[in-house]
Amino acid sequence: MLSSAVLVLNRSFFPVHVTTVRRAFVMLYQGLAKAVDREYQTFTFASWSDLAASADDETVGLINRMIRVPRVVLLTVYDRIPKRAIRFSRLNLMMRDRYQCQYCGRQTAAHELNLDHVIPRSRGGLTTWENIVTSCHHCNRHKGGRTPDEAHMHLIRRPYRPTSLPFLHLHLKQFRYDEWKPYLNVVDFSYWNVELLP
Repeated sequence: MLSSAVLVLNRSFFPVHVTTVRRAFVMLYQGLAKAVDREYQTFTFASWSDLAASADDETVGLINRMIRVPRVVLLTVYDRIPKRAIRFSRLNLMMRDRYQCQYCGRQTAAHELNLDHVIPRSRGGLTTWENIVTSCHHCNRHKGGRTPDEAHMHLIRRPYRPTSLPFLHLHLKQFRYDEWKPYLNVVDFSYWNVELLP
């Protein structure tokens, strides 16, 4: 439970980070953040620990009582919005291409997709936003080390560098906790994904 996720908001209630329950409690205790409940009320550590936990609440045991787990915390001093470049990662590529094979159009789960170099690496193709697309296993095998024209395949969409955060295209059902839904319409929490190397 202490390693599970908590959404961190800046003073303007804009999501800026995802942290652990352990770190969220430290921030609450030090006065760096306040817990936010489902009614958007904020609580200090003392007032949050005074709240009674119901049977439905997630809790953590203290020495002499149980304390509710906050799923959203509000920073008390941070008001900036972090500028993040859109990371060149597998997850962001999958989201950009909507989990869809860019050759046959089949939409599928991430584990059933490959990342394909439009211009093969053996032909000098680079590992960049503009040369990588998602493809199903069948299309990837069919294309092989050829260009789409040589394989008589056509791209549904040309690959491009996104200008908006791919996370915006996720549906609410993919958010980890219901408490996050009101805040996650404009945030990219995929910053943690490993960036692909050229």
